[in-house]
Amino acid sequence: MRTIPVSEAVGTVLGHDVTRIVPGVEKGPAFRKGHIIRSEDIPALLALGKEHIYILDLLPGMLHENNAAERMARAAAGSGIRCTPVSEGKVNLVAASDGLLKVQTEGLRHVNAIEGVVFGTLHTNQAIRAGSAVAGTRVIPLVIEEAKVERVESVCRRHHPLVQVKPFRPWKIGMVTTGSEVYHGRIADTFGPVIREKFAGLGCTVVDQVFVSDDQAMTVAAIHRLIAAGAEMVVATGGMSVDPDDQTPASIRAAGGVVVTYGAPVFPGAMFMLAYIGHVPVLGLPGCVMYFRATIFDLIVPRLLAGETVSRDEIVALGHGGFCPACPECRYPQCGFGKA
Repeated sequence: MRTIPVSEAVGTVLGHDVTRIVPGVEKGPAFRKGHIIRSEDIPALLALGKEHIYILDLLPGMLHENNAAERMARAAAGSGIRCTPVSEGKVNLVAASDGLLKVQTEGLRHVNAIEGVVFGTLHTNQAIRAGSAVAGTRVIPLVIEEAKVERVESVCRRHHPLVQVKPFRPWKIGMVTTGSEVYHGRIADTFGPVIREKFAGLGCTVVDQVFVSDDQAMTVAAIHRLIAAGAEMVVATGGMSVDPDDQTPASIRAAGGVVVTYGAPVFPGAMFMLAYIGHVPVLGLPGCVMYFRATIFDLIVPRLLAGETVSRDEIVALGHGGFCPACPECRYPQCGFGKA
């Protein structure tokens, strides 16, 4: 790398991006790598504080930061990911569709252990909208040994894909709403509309809702009826507490549910149940899902919709990050809730 005065740079090829920063307005490249410097560029470069510029004479086995970032991003990107054009030495990885973000955290640690390489991501296992940036990568020096980038590529092959977005499939959801007060029309059902809206936001449809009283036989029959009608997931709303007349957990078991967990170290959402009848997940949703924007629903349901099987060990691990401080203005998912 050679340094020459800007006044002598006309006709040379810029070896790096030159950044313009206007506080509160913009930050971006004023001149990009590869730009051929013209006489009219000199005042602008001087105004940016660039009295000297760098001309790169790359030795064999060395890579420019832009080339390195592009290679690392391509190596890490799995399905559901697109890479942005390189800018100022950095490439972002962007979700190509709605889905569940998956990051191989062990591989990510190995990548970042390589000196001069940085790769940052959002937390794994969260629902992501198409177009959202989920990761970024670059190298620290302007030029880096190609061998280091090859090490990154090797890590990415061993942990492929390092970053991916698993698409949500549009599931058919059956809902059982328990509670004598709703069944007999004493109060309106306020749980159902919330659940419909949440599933609609994930691309799913509640195909049927069955109302039952606090009666185990009725609840069991409703669960079986929904599965027989083609429901791919059944959610039971209400009746999840330890009160004697709350029969939902016992009803899910009586319907043949193989219980993964009854209870989760998540607040709000502690009285959650996950079970399976055959391949059909059956969820017991506590009342907090109706009142809070972010609950156990938002930590578990997206994973199920992406085709994953959630184990008890994984639910146990939610304890670290599973406490929501109930901020006056909810910022989920831009917060620590549910993130280890």
